[in-house]
Parts: sequence; C-alpha cells; structure tokens
Amino acid sequence: MIKISVMYPSGRGIHFNHRYYRDVHLPLVKRRLGDHLISYSIDKGLSGMEPDSAPLYVGLCHLYCESVEAFQAGIAPHGEELENDIANFTNASPVYQISEVVDMD
Repeated sequence: MIKISVMYPSGRGIHFNHRYYRDVHLPLVKRRLGDHLISYSIDKGLSGMEPDSAPLYVGLCHLYCESVEAFQAGIAPHGEELENDIANFTNASPVYQISEVVDMD
C-alpha cells in the first residue's frame, strides 16, 4: 500500500479554509479517485513541538492507495480540476510525498 501526503505549509500571509477542505475538496478527491482510493485522512496543524509554536503545515491529507499505478490511474483524468480547486481553500503551495506504508497498527 502507498500513502500520498499532501502538505500545505504554514507561514506569514497563508490562509487555509479547513471547513472547505474537509467538506468540499476531499470529498471531491474521493469521488474523482473512486475505487482507486482506499481511504484518506485529514490533519489540521496545531503547533510544532514547542508550546505555542506555529505548525510546520497548516493542513495535510493522506491518501491511501494500493499502488502508485492505481493512484496515477485515478488522478490522471482529474488532476487539473483538483489542482484548480486548491485556490478555493488556500494560497499555500502544496508539498507532495508518496510513501510506501511499511506498517500500520
């Protein structure tokens, strides 16, 4: 299984609409990826390790798929639409990482 992490950095002047991300954007991603998506999770950054410090990322999602090929097959027809929707909830540029899930408890 693989995990695609989409991370939105925090910083001065960054805005992020968590409600839109949760209620509109990620359900859209789920509909577009269909059976290629096993599940997803959403994180809301609260802080760094130091009390009252800013989080490194203001928002993140993790998409779980069987393989890179499955993800690519699901996202390819809809990538432009999903990228264009980012402006509806943030002005941050996302950082992407694809990882192999080695273990889940």
